[in-house]
Order: sequence, then structure tokens, then C-alpha cells
Amino acid sequence: MQLSAASLLPVNATLAGLLVALLLAAAGAAALFHLSPDGVRTHRARQILFAGTRGALQLAAVSVVIVWVVRSRVATVAFLMLMLGVAVRTAGRRITRDRTWWTTALPLTSSVLPVMAALLATGLIPLDGIVLIPVTGILIGGALSATVLAGRRALDELRLRHGEVESGLALGLTERDARMEIARPAASEALIPGLDQTRTVGLVTLPGAFVGMLLGGAGPLAAGAVQLFVLVALLAVQAVAVALTTELIARGQLRPPPQEPDQS
Repeated sequence: MQLSAASLLPVNATLAGLLVALLLAAAGAAALFHLSPDGVRTHRARQILFAGTRGALQLAAVSVVIVWVVRSRVATVAFLMLMLGVAVRTAGRRITRDRTWWTTALPLTSSVLPVMAALLATGLIPLDGIVLIPVTGILIGGALSATVLAGRRALDELRLRHGEVESGLALGLTERDARMEIARPAASEALIPGLDQTRTVGLVTLPGAFVGMLLGGAGPLAAGAVQLFVLVALLAVQAVAVALTTELIARGQLRPPPQEPDQS
């Protein structure tokens, strides 16, 4: 028996109330347990509330315009460029507030575009907005997460182990190689979420693409094949994004945020 999306999660007042309750619970937990890197100036609870509200507004707006966007190839391309631009700014600002934030465009575009080009060239997906937008969005989202995690971990490690970089330089390593020795292991941890998701698929989680295809009437084999492709494509995208992010940091093209003056 096939289920409809409406029967699985009906859009009504009960859903709205539960969403509000869950958002407040998340913010409350962050506030209660002081889940912030800086207990004085950074407030994750407020960020959670803002993110949830912003996400709701953005999804409402997209729901209104998406029907028009997918009917026009020009609008589809413009929407895809908007998605990529927002991802670049988000990744750059999460990693650094230095002027080098825009260089995150390299790992994001260089990881996503080849995969999308291969999909279109082989005919696995049509040149149709209703397909291009969600598939590209999934890949950009994966590259965004990997880029942010790799960038933040690598820069934090370089800051903490600056003396080891200096030692490498004293031993004759180039600055790029000395920084890479420290940054690479830390940045590689950004691959762990994708690896765990792929390892446990079907046993711990049933991801969205699989469930969505089943709800749409596809057979389990076809749904499983699509989900496997999504997971493997994400692994490829994230590996390239992490590698390029690490290279940018090692070469000093993506620098840590400027140090704030001491207020004490």
C-alpha cells in the first residue's frame, strides 16, 4: 500500500505547534547547558531560534516561487546560482571573517559542478528544473558542510599547533608543506559524518531520497539505487571539497579571522 506525503506528515496546526515546541526545546537545551564556544558573546540558543525562523520563512518563499522557477531554464539557472552564492557566503563567513572568505567558492564549485556535468552528460538526469534544483541542492549542501567543518578544524589546529609549523619551517619544509602536515589530519575529520551516514544507511536511517521515492510510488529497488547514488556522490563531493579547502588554508589563501583586541 502506497502512502502519500500528506498522510505521513499532514500540514496542519498540530504540525505547526510541534515544530514550535521542538525549536523551543532545542534552544532551551542549548541555553540550559551553555552550549556555546563563548559563554559571554556567543549564544547558540538565539542562533537556533533565528535559524529555525529563517528556515521556515525561506521554505515558505521557495514554495511560492518554485513552481514558476522550474518552468523556465533561465529562472532555473538563476536559482541555482543563488543557491551556490548563498553557500559560498555561508561557508566563508563560518570559517573566517577575513577578506579571503570568498575563496570558498573554489571547493564548492569544483566539487559540485563536475558531478552535475557528469549526470547531465550521461543522461542520468534530464535538463529539467524540477530535477536539477533538488539534486544540485543536495550536493551543494554536502559540499557546504564539508567545507565549513574542514576549514574550521584546520584553522583551529593550526592556531593551537603553531609551534609545530615553525619547527617544520626550521627543518626546511616550505610554508605550504609545514601547514599541510598539521591541517590535513584535522580537516579530514569533516568526512566522518558522510562516512557514517553511508555505512549505516538502511540500518540506522532511511534518508530522504529513499523515502521520497517510495512515497512517490517507486519500487524499493529503484529507491535504493537512487539513494545509493546520492550517498556516493556526496562522498565524492565532500572529499574534493575537503581537499581543496585544506589546500587553500595550507597556501594561506583562506586565512583565520583577525584577532580581536583584548578588552581586559
